[in-house]
Amino acid sequence: MQAAPVRATAIPTFTDALRAVESVLMSGGQRTARRNAWTSVLEDRRRAKDRVEAQRVLEAVSSRG
Repeated sequence: MQAAPVRATAIPTFTDALRAVESVLMSGGQRTARRNAWTSVLEDRRRAKDRVEAQRVLEAVSSRG
């Protein structure tokens, strides 16, 4: 006798659930605009972090001399 195959279904993450709700509530253009805006925010944060690091390096180099 052969056992029935086991099916594994991934449990959606919170992010997946939010995206599903977003897709129901918003039209495609709004969804794209919101995603682009969030990507922009993340990129701005990354650049700010890089600026802070560069400033620390410059201050460390200038204090040695």
